[in-house]
Amino acid sequence: MSQHAPWEKTFEKVVTPFEEFIHHESTSGLLLMACAILALIFANSALHHSYEHILHVPIGFSLGAWRLEHSLHHWINDGLMWLFFFLVGLEIKREVLVGQLSDFRQALLPIIAAVGGMVVPALFYVFFNFGGAGISGWGVPMATDIAFAVGVLVMLGSRAPKSLLTFLVALAIVDDLGAVAVIAVFYTDNLVWEALGIAAVLVGVLIMLNRFGIRSPIPYFIVGTFLWMAFLESGVHATVAGILTAWTIPARSKFDVDLFEKQIGAVSHQLSQRRESNAVCTLMENEEQRRGVIQTLLNGIHMVETPLQRLEHSLHIPVAFLVVPLFALANAGIPIHLDQISSLVTNPITLGIMVGLILGKLIGIAGFSLLAIKLGVGQMPEGTNANHLIGVGLLGGIGFTMSIFIAELGFKGDTDALLLAKSGVLFASVIAGVAGYLWLRLTSPAKS
Repeated sequence: MSQHAPWEKTFEKVVTPFEEFIHHESTSGLLLMACAILALIFANSALHHSYEHILHVPIGFSLGAWRLEHSLHHWINDGLMWLFFFLVGLEIKREVLVGQLSDFRQALLPIIAAVGGMVVPALFYVFFNFGGAGISGWGVPMATDIAFAVGVLVMLGSRAPKSLLTFLVALAIVDDLGAVAVIAVFYTDNLVWEALGIAAVLVGVLIMLNRFGIRSPIPYFIVGTFLWMAFLESGVHATVAGILTAWTIPARSKFDVDLFEKQIGAVSHQLSQRRESNAVCTLMENEEQRRGVIQTLLNGIHMVETPLQRLEHSLHIPVAFLVVPLFALANAGIPIHLDQISSLVTNPITLGIMVGLILGKLIGIAGFSLLAIKLGVGQMPEGTNANHLIGVGLLGGIGFTMSIFIAELGFKGDTDALLLAKSGVLFASVIAGVAGYLWLRLTSPAKS
C-alpha cells in the first residue's frame, strides 16, 4: 500500500479562486467577531485606561527636517487600512474584468441590489437626523461587511446555494465601490491642491508602469506609498490611494494559457522518462531533475498568472487575518453602560444607523432585487427564491468594518457622536446577523 505525505492532499481537490476567497472571508469573519468582543471587553473593564493609552501612543519617523507622526490608532485606520482598500481595489478590478460584474446582464441584479442597499439606508438616516448635528453620518449605514456577511452565509451550509453566495459577494463589492466613492467625494477635509497635483502625477506614473509592461509589484508599492503620503496631505482620505494603485496593477498573463498547458504536459512527460531511465525515487536524488523541472514549472506559473491574481492571492491572508482584525480591535472598543442603553438607542444618530442598516438594507437589497426581477430587468439567481433574497437583505445590515470606518471620518473630533455611531453599528450588525441567519435557516430547507 502506497503512503502519501499529508500535504499531497493539496493536489487531490481543485479549489477555485472563488472557493478560496469564500474560505478566507468566512474564517476572517469569525476572527473579526473575536477581536470585536475582545475590544468590548477591554473598553468595559479595568483595562480601559490601558486600552485607550496604547491606541494613542505616538509613532513616527523623520527624514531631515521632515517628520511624519501619528497615533497607533491613526496608523491602523489610515496606514494599515491602505492594504485593505488595495485588496478591495484588486477584487473590484477582477470582478469587472472576469467575474460576476463582467457580464452586464448578469451583473445588473447585484448592482441594483447594491444601489438600493446604499440609497435606502442613507435616506432612513437622513429622515432621523435631518437638520440635526448628526447629519454628517449619513454614509455610515450604507456599507456592508463582506467578511461577516459571507461568514454567516457559509455557516448555513447547503441552505445557502452557491449562486446566493456569488450574488452576495458581487453586491458587496459594488457596495465597497460605492463606499469608496462616498469617502472620496463627501468625507474629505479642506483640499490642498498642491498635494492633489502631486497625487495626479503619481497616478500617471502608475499608469505608465502598467503601459510599459512592468509586472513586478515592487515599483507599484513604492509609487503607491508616495501616493498614500500625497493623499494624506491633500484632504482626500489617504486610503483612496489603495484603490487607485490597485486599479493600475496589470491583469494580463505574460504566457498564453493553452501554451502553458502544453508545456506542463511536455515537462511531465520528460520527468517520467527521466525517472524511468534513472530509476530514482525522488527529485532530491537527482540535482538536474530537481532544479530543471521545478524551475521550469515555477517560471511557467509565474508567467501564466497575472500580477493582479498573484497579489490578490498573497494579500488575502495578511489582510483578512491581520489588518481587519487589528482594525476591529482598535475601533470596536465601545464603553456600554446598561443604564444608558434606552437613551442610547433612541438617539437620532444611533436610531438612524440601526434603522438604516436593519430595515434600510432589507428594503434596499431585497426590495429592489425583487422589483427588478418582477419588471424583467434582472434574473433570480439560479436555485434561489424570494426568501433567499430577503435573507441576504438582512445580512447586508452587517455593516461593521466599513461602517465604523466611515463613522470615524464623519464624526472626526466629536467623541460623543462617534460613540453613538459605533454603538448603532454594533447593535445593528448583531441584530441583522442573527435575524438573517434565523430567517434563512427557518425558510430554506437543507439539501441532502
